[in-house]
Amino acid sequence: MSEGRILEVDDEKKIVESCRLYLEHAGFEVVCAYNGEQALEEARESRPDLIVLDLMLPRVDGLEVCRRLRAGSQVPILMLTARSTEEDKILGLNLGADDYLTKPFSPRELVARVRAILRRAPTTGDPLRFGSLEIDGERHEVRLRGEPVALTPREYDLLAALAHAPGRAFTRARLVEAAFGADSDVLERTVDAHVMNLRRKLEDDPASPRFVVTVPGVGYRFAGEVPE
Repeated sequence: MSEGRILEVDDEKKIVESCRLYLEHAGFEVVCAYNGEQALEEARESRPDLIVLDLMLPRVDGLEVCRRLRAGSQVPILMLTARSTEEDKILGLNLGADDYLTKPFSPRELVARVRAILRRAPTTGDPLRFGSLEIDGERHEVRLRGEPVALTPREYDLLAALAHAPGRAFTRARLVEAAFGADSDVLERTVDAHVMNLRRKLEDDPASPRFVVTVPGVGYRFAGEVPE
């Protein structure tokens, strides 16, 4: 049985072939694309469980591919980038990527990252309700005023971690551990990018958040009692 279908997108065919071999050896089904247009077409047709997406692509670059995918899909995206600056990584996360890997990288690490993203299980139990916001762990769904909110898997994980301890102040380091795992190498600063995305999607006024509140000098907390 396949571990899942992966769409591998890179214009460097040697990288694609190497990653494909490792992913297939790990039990994944792999489909490949070599430019942005082909990636968008394959994503529609093959419906992958996860997309490994290079930033530097011909025709349509990886950031634009990510932006277009996020307009109608919440498929997990692992970005590959030769750009090692933190700002480039934050930009990718702001567009909805779930993780990133900097070139050059080990194909074994790629497989580990893919597995880590896919194995994040939704939190089960009765839905959590805070005013007009509902977090349904069984469905892995968030609703605001009864309407579904399109969150990425990492945005959902972060929101769920906060909401299961309403009123508690979390440091960024603690949020990384709680939402992404103790063995995660997610940078603490990326928490800020995910929080910004959550506020944009959940808040009437992101500058004055009601749900995910900043705790100065500490990090963030989820408001325990949210007014209607």
